[in-house]
Amino acid sequence: MNDEPLPGRPSSIKRAFGAYANREVPAEDVRLTHVGPGTPCGEYLRRFWQPVGHVKDLQDVPVPIRIMGEDLVLFRDRAGRIGLLQRHCCHRGASLEFGLIAERGIRCCYHGWLFDVDGTILETPAEPATSHLKESLFQGAYPTHEHCGLVFAYMGPSGRPPPFPRLDMFEVPGYRLEPGDSEQNIKPCNWLQVQDNVLDIGHETFLHARSSGLQINDAGGRPLAALADLPELDFFETPIGVLCMSTRRVGDSIWVRGLEHIAPNIAQIPRTPTLPPAYAPGTDRITVRPRATRWRVPVDDHHTLELSLVRVREGEPNTYSKQASLARRSNYGDRPYEERQRFPGDYDAQVSQRPIARHGLEHLASTDRGVALFRRQLRRGIDAVAEGKEPPESLRTFPARTYGFETLVRHPPANDAAADRQLLRDTARRLAEERLRGEASDSPVVI
Repeated sequence: MNDEPLPGRPSSIKRAFGAYANREVPAEDVRLTHVGPGTPCGEYLRRFWQPVGHVKDLQDVPVPIRIMGEDLVLFRDRAGRIGLLQRHCCHRGASLEFGLIAERGIRCCYHGWLFDVDGTILETPAEPATSHLKESLFQGAYPTHEHCGLVFAYMGPSGRPPPFPRLDMFEVPGYRLEPGDSEQNIKPCNWLQVQDNVLDIGHETFLHARSSGLQINDAGGRPLAALADLPELDFFETPIGVLCMSTRRVGDSIWVRGLEHIAPNIAQIPRTPTLPPAYAPGTDRITVRPRATRWRVPVDDHHTLELSLVRVREGEPNTYSKQASLARRSNYGDRPYEERQRFPGDYDAQVSQRPIARHGLEHLASTDRGVALFRRQLRRGIDAVAEGKEPPESLRTFPARTYGFETLVRHPPANDAAADRQLLRDTARRLAEERLRGEASDSPVVI
């Protein structure tokens, strides 16, 4: 038997039992995956405000964090101001995670140097009065912004940072905005494969089948992802990202779910994919807007921090927690291993692709059109920053219009299966184009 590698990519197996000729693992796509200082993707991501922690964690001791390969310390001084400084003191390198929070700024534990939230050196107590160190040095610092329980940072070039982005879904009448989870979720894998998951909407029918009664009957009903249950998928480029459409038939209605990727690393997510709510009397259409806005922030090349803001109806508790459902719990890695094997979720699918997924081993299919579109957008943004330009999908007008939605439309099936599938595609495209043109009249209700 000839076991020499066949022509083509290392990942192309063209014979049975062909693993011997397919053992080479190509390098990762460093232009898209590496995020440290000076890397192409890292410089691109640093042009956007990024969430870096929970406000509730800022108590009477500093919080050490790592974001995009940089070791930092986050704190709130006694005057109520939030600081984000490089972790190691510019004097002798002691970590400011052991610093003393002061009325104004933070004081290094080693020699008492006092730093303001912008990095200004306020005191060098062991130095003579004639010392000019205070005037000639700064501790590295980044601007911060507090919003609805999260701390955001701008880690781009010094000078005036861009305005903090306000999305239209941040200001929904009758709803308040809160952090989605009380704890941080750090996944031991690269940020790109976590964000790819947003664009890969075809995975929902299969990976989330156990947590969605629409796809499977846990008691032993319909076979997994029967052809009639598979949604029609479509993808649309928006001014700020990609709209990912998943459309299926539910009885006499057409159910359209529009997940949204907002550049560079934001997802606007509809409700968990269970059956939609019933029509109100006298109506033939229900539209709701996304409940959650989630960021996938690189900790470094091999770890990703997930943080979210959710819309909660006034007067009601926030039930968006990892304990709320199996679908939510399966996004975390702290479940028993056997449970993860029997009921795998997003965490397991994303992390198991290796710490950094190898694109050279992928074979993208028709369901991956959104992933391909996202990566093209990402390359375009990286190239723009490398040329000294602004990212093309930057948010510039506030409140910024977003495009994610979920709609149920009353429409009986067409005469035959093929015509009905075309009807699903046409309906989804019409609704997406309405929203892209700004013609959708539905109020931004969240359920």
